[in-house]
Amino acid sequence: MCAAALSPQVAVSAAAKDKAQDTAFVFTDVKVNPTTSVKDQNKSGTCWSFSGLSFLEDELLKKGKGEYDLSEMYVARQCYIDKAINFVRYYGKTNFGEGGGLLDIPYVYNKYGMMPESAYDGLEYGEEKHDHGELAAVLTAYLNEIVKNPNKKLSTAWLKGYIGILDAYLGEVPETFEYDGKTYTPRSFADELGLDMNDYLPVTSFTHHEFYKPFVLEVPDNWDHGLYYNVPMEELLQIVDNAIDKGYTVLWAADVSEKGFKWYDGVALMPKVDRKKSMEGTELDRWVKLKDSEKEDKMYDFKGPVEEITVTQESRQQGFDNYETTDDHGMVIVGKAVDQKGNKYYKVKNSWDSEQVYKGYFYISMPYFLAKTMSIMVNKDGVPAGILEKLNM
Repeated sequence: MCAAALSPQVAVSAAAKDKAQDTAFVFTDVKVNPTTSVKDQNKSGTCWSFSGLSFLEDELLKKGKGEYDLSEMYVARQCYIDKAINFVRYYGKTNFGEGGGLLDIPYVYNKYGMMPESAYDGLEYGEEKHDHGELAAVLTAYLNEIVKNPNKKLSTAWLKGYIGILDAYLGEVPETFEYDGKTYTPRSFADELGLDMNDYLPVTSFTHHEFYKPFVLEVPDNWDHGLYYNVPMEELLQIVDNAIDKGYTVLWAADVSEKGFKWYDGVALMPKVDRKKSMEGTELDRWVKLKDSEKEDKMYDFKGPVEEITVTQESRQQGFDNYETTDDHGMVIVGKAVDQKGNKYYKVKNSWDSEQVYKGYFYISMPYFLAKTMSIMVNKDGVPAGILEKLNM
């Protein structure tokens, strides 16, 4: 299946390019790899599951195994259970919530197997789309009461009661299910898919740990204390470029809270904001009456390519250390693009449905990627040989 058939291309006429030259973004896709359809996590904090399974679906496409739609809620459910056990073992002194990390996908695949969406959609509570507000609140309240230990000794019933809540909302997991005329268990289905989780490399770039060594990434949703390999940020960029060039997509965890992240406009930038210049064209009397938040919005109200900040390894580290860069969201990098001025971008698939200018996709600039990437996961075959050697692989 060709890339053009799987992800929307941005076709722009010469006349449209001229008109938009300085007033709008005009993206030209340079390379877009095959990927499955855009999904919708709706009101659930399960971006990590949606993006992680999209990544695995793309791996299956790459291997010529066809197009699959894997069950995000099966993965989320299994992590909900193990996170609860972990939370209770730590007397409630560790993280529990809807969120997760890139490593939760191989964790579930190896320990529990996998299911297709058709066998387990996790919608057993009267909703057409995922909405985990009530579920997350109930699970959290339940666990908080358990760790208070009112009987001075945990009963044998607490975990069964907890799983009962998951069954009521997401549905019980069937022991076996039918798929394409065959009967599977989650384990046998994963074995049939034939993916090896050892093929995937989690990578990040921070200076508070030694480069080319693995370390436990210190973010709350890394609840199982998973290891990430550490490389300089220039090599993080090389890994993504090389993977895309070789036909792989890249699982991407990043901060999306920046003012330059314009989801509905389909672009994410790190503009170089000149606070004095931002007043040009604005009556001073009107400007000073604006709230601080309104001034910020105006300064980031770009209509096309703008000058962006220069990201260094030091500034990247500072953003992580002072909580400006946080572990917000999981997505999938599927390709490369350029704008009308030749600036480079990555094309990203999101899980916020497709009612947006690029139908569920958007473009991130290189400064945004360098500044706001928390981590990536990539097939080792997409990593440059020289970097693998430095990692002793």
